[in-house]
Amino acid sequence: MSACLPDEVLRLLRGAGLVSRNETPAFEVLSGGVSSEIWKVGGVCVKRALPRLRVAQRWEAPIARNRYEHLWLEAATAAVPGAAPRILACDDKAGLFAMEYLQAPVWKELLRQGKAEPGFAAQVGRTLAAIHSATAGRPDVAQRFATDEIFHAIRLEPYLVSTGRAHPDLQQRMDFLADRTAKTRVCLVHGDVSPKNILVGPRGPVFLDAECAWYGDPAFDLAFCLNHLLLKCLWVPASRSAFLDCFDALATSYLDSVSFEDIEERAASLLPALLLARVDGKSPVEYLTDDDKEFVRAAARKLLLSKGNIREIADTWRKSLT
Repeated sequence: MSACLPDEVLRLLRGAGLVSRNETPAFEVLSGGVSSEIWKVGGVCVKRALPRLRVAQRWEAPIARNRYEHLWLEAATAAVPGAAPRILACDDKAGLFAMEYLQAPVWKELLRQGKAEPGFAAQVGRTLAAIHSATAGRPDVAQRFATDEIFHAIRLEPYLVSTGRAHPDLQQRMDFLADRTAKTRVCLVHGDVSPKNILVGPRGPVFLDAECAWYGDPAFDLAFCLNHLLLKCLWVPASRSAFLDCFDALATSYLDSVSFEDIEERAASLLPALLLARVDGKSPVEYLTDDDKEFVRAAARKLLLSKGNIREIADTWRKSLT
């Protein structure tokens, strides 16, 4: 760890009055995943986007996404108070923002321990639906989050287009899904609704890491999170039943809370594509064994070539595991 914070981070903190002018504060470097640098300074987190993500394949992304992330967190808080950390300061030119640090468990860690609560999953579904609904049909929000190029660079290309190239016989299908998603404009999308980006707060879920924020298709958010719950069945086999109960609770609570046209059909068709992407795309999950990957490939390919709703996909997945 370096002896002090980067100058631009200090300028942000001092300029916002979050530390004193002459203070050189103690800090901690937090995990920013593959895409960011994060520093904790007291009760404040400062985040900076990386221009090149830390993955095996070459994956570059515009650092302007840092600005849209803090704008998403503010929009989510306006829609559902407490659904995101409070933004304290930002410097869009330097690609930095500061937010409050929240002491709460990460949902992914609880799932790793086998602690899968359908009630919390239902809260995730309802909260996500409320954020989507509050921003739907809003030209002002659409204009603020016209981030098509960023979303393509960090979601559609690495997940759908790249995976299609790895499976030539499915490339047309994957390209169709990417194109349809890109052209569907409904509401404000988070783009990375994953258990690793959700805190289990005392009043409900708190969403983090909205670097992929985009005004587009809410089906992507729903499918992206449900995908993780299916994959967790392979990570912690003893809790498969509980994970599938969480899958059902999240999907049901979300779909019961929205009225977007064809939302379930689009989410159901994206779900197997995202399963395959987490094995053969640019951002593979880290916890699958080689046998697990072969299982996912076979199941996802079968689901991609068939039609079914979200519940039918879960039933097929359940049967394949036994």
